[in-house]
Formats: sequence, structure tokens, C-alpha cells
Amino acid sequence: MPPAQEPTSTPPAPPVSLAALLSRQDLGLRLLAGPADAAIHWVHTSEMADPYPYLLGGELLMTAGVQLPDPAHYVERVVAAGAAALGFGVAPVYDTVPAALVAACELHGLPLLEVPPQTPFTAVARAVWRLMAEARHRELRRVTEAQQSLAAAAARPAPVPAVLGALASRLGGRAVLYAADGTPYAAAGRELPGTVSRALMELAGVLGPRPGGPATASGEGDGLRLAAYALGGGDGLTLGVATESREPGDHTVAGVAVVLLSLLTAPHRGADVSARDAALVRLLLGAGAEEAARTLGPGPWTVVHARGGDGTPFAAPSLAAALGTPLVDGGGTGTVLGGGPRTVPGAGARGTDDGAGTGDEAAVDGGTRGEAGRTRPDGTPVTVRLLVPAASPVTAQPGWTLGVSAPVEAGDLPVGDAQAARALRRAEASRTDLVRHRPAGFGGLMDGAEATAYARTLLAPIGEPLTETLRTWLSLHGNWDRTAVALDIHRNTVRQRIARCAMLLGMDLDDADVRMELWFALGRV
Repeated sequence: MPPAQEPTSTPPAPPVSLAALLSRQDLGLRLLAGPADAAIHWVHTSEMADPYPYLLGGELLMTAGVQLPDPAHYVERVVAAGAAALGFGVAPVYDTVPAALVAACELHGLPLLEVPPQTPFTAVARAVWRLMAEARHRELRRVTEAQQSLAAAAARPAPVPAVLGALASRLGGRAVLYAADGTPYAAAGRELPGTVSRALMELAGVLGPRPGGPATASGEGDGLRLAAYALGGGDGLTLGVATESREPGDHTVAGVAVVLLSLLTAPHRGADVSARDAALVRLLLGAGAEEAARTLGPGPWTVVHARGGDGTPFAAPSLAAALGTPLVDGGGTGTVLGGGPRTVPGAGARGTDDGAGTGDEAAVDGGTRGEAGRTRPDGTPVTVRLLVPAASPVTAQPGWTLGVSAPVEAGDLPVGDAQAARALRRAEASRTDLVRHRPAGFGGLMDGAEATAYARTLLAPIGEPLTETLRTWLSLHGNWDRTAVALDIHRNTVRQRIARCAMLLGMDLDDADVRMELWFALGRV
């Protein structure tokens, strides 16, 4: 069975049910046509006669009918664009919703809402965003509770069945761990019909032990949603999950289970790696990064932030751990800080088929090589965050941009993480393969070439003698008389030049922050 392709045009935030929006009594919305179970991904207002080119799909399209010559054609175009629903504002153009528009929406099954005159379109949009934020909060809370439940199951005497049972319970379905030959290794949850069991096994076989193959796949069988995940460790184990529906956060919950099952099923790898695995489990149970880092040893350590864009694998000598990888996208508390051969699953790790991942990810092969998905589902780039012993050299990688922290002790890993993040930003700004943190005060927080380029752009509107007058005036704390003496000009000339600088720069020179920025810029030109 080929893996299903999920739509990628909708945003990663949970959609809002049209019924939930209609239940808001303060809006006074009324459903005139179509079903009330539509899912709204965003709100868009348009008075174009043909809004088709400006729609992405999934919108609640708001209009007052300023240009509505042919309601039937208008609805056809809105439906063709994939809009979720149509909101029609009564007044000032129409006193009532046109009957032809109601009939066209009913014909095409497009939900049509009547928006009363006292409800502005912005109020509807704000209500959608609030409902979306509430749904996102519920999703994150659900994922966090599931993560804690799975981690607790991993600490039980029979951890593999316990993790599968917790996963099946949290997702309300069936969880099966398949061996490399495709036979079930362990399972939990409700039994599946034979056809669905075979479909899930075939989906897991799509992944298999092939190097560079996809890490996840999804499909359907007899109305059930199927998903498969490859475990790390190179032993060919895969996790299959069958549920009645695919809720927001399910992929992340399954990803936590994959991490734990990878740890629990990996072969014996020595006391040092086992200690790192123990640190990972403690983190999943809620321990702080500093506590878990002590298991890794005092250090010193080097934090590396790496971002790649051409699919080239990332290689790091003596790779110790993936640091700071969110297991819950958008504010989750989970952190990966473990070592050894494994895959930290998520969107794009070794390439995915369903595009439904929600987090940063890094694949670690044998402790020395790794690769990561290049973007999240919303298109933002993914950063691989690595922790390596300070004695191990970190060199530039083809196709990758690296930011490297200064050596830090275990208790200062958050400091090193921030240093590596700043170094990566400087590397990307200067188009350099590798930038290391430079402990050089505030001036070291910005790349020199980048700072000079910015200073020239900032001061471009003014030239001599305005630049020299501004420099002297700032150095003398804005004193008119002392500036006039230093430049051997009249104090009124100083005032005129500084006023001219303020006008050309479009800045308030009485603002201390503005003066500080200009002083730093003048020091670069």
C-alpha cells in the first residue's frame, strides 16, 4: 500500500470547527446553508468579484457583496478555491443575504453564514484565532500528558508492552511493533480486522531497513487511519499505529513512543551509552537538563547548532547527544539529551511521506553521522542541535551552516546553547560555513562585517560634515557649546546640523536608545 500524502496547504495550527464558531452568542452568526461541521483554518476578507486567486483553501471567506454580479459563479469560484465557508455581512450593501447566494451555497454544499450589522468582520476573525489558540493549548496539554504516561510506562518491569499499551490507550487504537521481517514483535490495544492488520503490516514494510528510506508513512484501511514509524538502531524494527481518526498531536505522541522503543529495543552498547539513555528517560520524566547532563559527565562540552539545505548528511566526530530537540512543537517541555545509534523522529527525519511532523529532529547513525529534515510543515527551517565533547574537533560540513559555542560545563549547557544559536545566526548572515562564539563583550554579539554593512546603510543618508558633527556631539553627550568649541563652529551651526541629521535619518536624537545605536554605528565607519 503506498503511503498517503497529506495536504500541505493548511497551517500547522489546529483548525476551528464551524459549529464552535456558531456557538459564540456574542457574534450572532446564523447558518443559512451548508453543513455546520466544516473545519476553518484561517479567516480572509475580500470584496473582489473573483476571490479565487487570493485563496489558499480552508478559509472562512468574509464579504459584504460589494462586487456580486453573479452569485452562482461567485460560489463556484469560492468552492473551486477550497474555501471552508462563506460569511456574508448584512449592510451596508445588502439588507439581507441574497436568495441566489443562499441557493448556490446550498447547491454546492458550501456553509454560508449571515453576519449581522453589529458584528464587524474583525470580531469574527478574532474569535477564530482565540478558538484556535484554545485548541492548540488543549493539544499541547494532551501531548504533554501522553509523554509523561509513555515515559512512566518505559520504567515498568516489562517496558515494551507497557509503552505500546500506553500509546494505544492514548491514541484510542492499536499499536504494533514489527520485527525486521515484518512479523509482529509485540502489540497492544483493540484487535483489528484481518484486512486492516495486513494493510498496517504492508505500510510498515514500506519503511523497512533500507538506508536513506523514509522514517514515517501513513495510509488508510477500512475507515481507519494508519501510520508507521521506523525505529532507530539499525535493526529494522517499525511501529505501526491504527486509529479511528488522526487528531492534532498524534504524530508527536507516536514520536515520543518511537524514541522510547528505540532505547528499549536497542542492543547492549556499554555502560557509558546506557548512562546517556538513562539521562534521556529522566528528561522525559520531567528532570531538568542540568540534572540529566550530570549523567553525561561534567564536560566540558561544546554545543553545535547546524542547519542544512541540500540533503547532505551531517557528520560529527565523537557525537555524544542531540541537545534540546523539542518533542512537543510550539512550546513543549520535552528535551532529547541521549546518545548512541537512534533516530529522533519527526517531520523529515530521513525523509517523511506524510508531512505531518511537528518538531525539530535529527537522525543519529552509529553515533557519528546524522541527517535531519530541512523544514517543518509550516516551511520554517529545522536546526539540528548537537552536544559533543569539547576535545572533539568540529569542522565545516558540505551543505551545512554551523554555529559552535565556547566550551561549557554541564551546568552551563543553556548558556552554550544560546552561544551556538547566536553563532549560527552570524554564520547565516555572513554566509560562512562555520562561526564560533567569540567572548568579546557586546561587540562580539554581532559579526564585524555584518555590523559594518549595517552601519553604512544606517548612516548613508548623511555625509560630511554631518557625520563628524554627529560623532562629536554624541561623544560630548549632546552638549551644544562644547561641540561648537571642538569643531570651531558657531553653536547655532551645530544645532542646524544635528537637526538636519535627525531629519535625514528619520530618528529622534533625544532618545537614548537611538543615540546608543548611532554611536555604535559611527564606530564602524
